[in-house]
Amino acid sequence: MAEVMKEHVYIIPLRDAKRMPRWKRCNGAIKDIKKYLAKHMKSEDVKIDQGINEKVWSRGAEKPPSKIRIRAMKMEDGQVQAELAPES
Repeated sequence: MAEVMKEHVYIIPLRDAKRMPRWKRCNGAIKDIKKYLAKHMKSEDVKIDQGINEKVWSRGAEKPPSKIRIRAMKMEDGQVQAELAPES
């Protein structure tokens, strides 16, 4: 398994998902999370944990959360793995 090069906790705003049609909002929120992590971690290979997906979809397809707290880890091979960060 690859070693972790750097690790960050991000609070990602998902308010841009509100501009999409109601039935596409959670899909748009997931795409926004991947786009945000690709930009900030400088890697196109982003893997999202199932916990993030469940948190975004917890209130249905039409009501994603307005922001989400994520722990992102960049591996030696350039892959970014993201998981839900514990609330502090």
